[in-house]
This record gives sequence, structure tokens and C-alpha cells, in this order.
Amino acid sequence: MSSTSKQPLSDLLEWYREMGVDEAIAERPFDMTAAAPDKPNPVATPAASAPNDRTRPGGRQRSRPAAALLAGTEAAGADARNLALAAPDLAALKAALEAFEGCALKHTATNLVFSDGNPDADIMVVGEAPGAEEDRQGLPFVGASGRLLDRMLACIGLDRTSAYITNILPWRPPGNRQPNAAEIAACLPFAERHVALMHPKVLVLAGGTSAKTILGSTEGITRLRGRWFDHTMPDMAAPIPTIAIYHPAYLLRQPAQKRDAWRDLLAIKARLDGRN
Repeated sequence: MSSTSKQPLSDLLEWYREMGVDEAIAERPFDMTAAAPDKPNPVATPAASAPNDRTRPGGRQRSRPAAALLAGTEAAGADARNLALAAPDLAALKAALEAFEGCALKHTATNLVFSDGNPDADIMVVGEAPGAEEDRQGLPFVGASGRLLDRMLACIGLDRTSAYITNILPWRPPGNRQPNAAEIAACLPFAERHVALMHPKVLVLAGGTSAKTILGSTEGITRLRGRWFDHTMPDMAAPIPTIAIYHPAYLLRQPAQKRDAWRDLLAIKARLDGRN
């Protein structure tokens, strides 16, 4: 194949990557335009006579697959808590995450995205999950939203040498989809331990997923943002002043909300300076 004929294919693959299409869902391509083959009418078969959870008198109504999924999620959560609490420092916590097998995202991601910035910083920013560029580089907030976050921090005199940045999930969900409840539950003990080990002067939760997960709230980001909370956990000596802000990715889509984001940044600077 000539180089001229390869170029359109290369451009198409690059466009797919930028759009988040980065994995196959079947071993072979499927022609959606081809006519479907005729299928014979299914023959009804009698239901199995062996009792199960739905047919046994007094049995639970939960199906076996759902029960197995719930049991697997609970087991992963327990394993995560044990590994996270046993980590005495950030290096041990990262190693524990690298050894953790309770989240399927680990097997579809390119890199573990642990953190960036200064571990001795007074401010810690926690986002949701890595995107495509973060997954490639193994660092949080390095794509378009990361560049906006850098500008937001610069507005209050901060950069990555004076701030510490991480996410709730250390692995990218395929196609940048929203992480599901099981994935969040599996990774939450590590995120909580991360916060406890850092114990920053100010904790900033960027976006609704981060805010609701860490604060244990059902309220949306529009209600949570701009409010101060005293966040605490059993293994923390003292509460951490915590504020939720809009995620930079949201601000890129909704630039009119930057006015509220500026107010939140000023409140963060005032708290860091001891003025509120």
C-alpha cells in the first residue's frame, strides 16, 4: 500500500482516538449495513424444575448474577480498604494501587495516574478520573482541562510546584465515560487514604463526582460548589476545610460559569491566606 493511501487511514485513526474511540468491543469487525440472516423461530423449552432463588419458597428475589456482582464489589471494597489503610505514606499507597486487582479499569488503561505536584503543598485538588492524555502520560490534568486548571491556579498565585493534584480514580474509564458506582466504590478507600496522608490546609474537589464521592452527598455540583465543609475521616487527626468547584472540563463547555469559578478561587486564596 502506498504512503498516499495510508495517510487517510492514519488520519481516521487519529480522529477516532481524539473522539475517545480507543478500544474494540468484539474480536472481529461487524458490518452493520449487511442484511441480517434469517433466524428460525425459537422453540419454547420448559423451565428447569430445580428450585432457585426466585422459585424456592421464601427465597430472595435477587438474581444469582446480581448477587455475585454485589459480593464481588463488597470483596473488592474490603480488599481496597485493607491495602489503603496499611499504606504509611504516598509511595506505599501508590504501590498498593499498582498491586490492587479489584477494579477492571486497571486492565483497559495504559498507565496508573497517581498524582502530580508538590506533596508538601497546602492545597490538594481532587478530580474525577484520567482522560485520554492523562492516561498516555500517567499524570492527572494534563489535557485541555488540565491547562485550564493551571491557569485557574495561576490566578491565585499557585502552580504545580505549590499544589498537589490527583483524582478519585487512578485509571481511565474507556472512552472517557462516566465511572460507574462499582468502580468508584473500589477506588474510594485509596482516594480517602490519599487525602488523609496529605492532610492539606485546603482540599478542593473539582467536579460533581469528586465532590459527591468524598463528601458522601447526593447533591449536585451546582448546590455543593462554593460552600465550605469540614471533611473528616476516622484516620485523620483533624477536619480539613473542603470546598467544591466546577470541573475545568465543565467550564470549557460552559464558559458562562467562570464567574462563579472565579469567586470560588478567591475564597480558596482567602482561606489559604488565613483570611476566612
